[in-house]
Amino acid sequence: MLPRLTLRITVSSLKLQSNCQQLLEFSPGSKTVCHREMRGGLIWATAEDFAKNRGRVLSLYRQILRSLNSPALPFSLAVRLQKKAEVRAMFMLGSEEQSLHNIQDLIDAAEYSLSILRKGEIP
Repeated sequence: MLPRLTLRITVSSLKLQSNCQQLLEFSPGSKTVCHREMRGGLIWATAEDFAKNRGRVLSLYRQILRSLNSPALPFSLAVRLQKKAEVRAMFMLGSEEQSLHNIQDLIDAAEYSLSILRKGEIP
């Protein structure tokens, strides 16, 4: 995978908020330039970023819900339903996240929880 080149530019003709900088990201393999805004150290996700992560997040969501039905976990029906409601609530709150770094951290946490569930342990 080719490294991603990030350029920070300051353009006086743009009317940006005081805590906002314009970022341009260029990926040499794709020959596209992506515009992003940075506010307070966070890089905000674009519609393209959301579309790129959508399938991965849905897959993780379904896999976690399926793994909660595993007979290796010592849960009663009520506890299983409660755990599934917790997972739904976490994914609903995560869907409102706008920062690329926070989105990646949430995906990493979901993958880690899934790996623990597959071992038959409770995360």
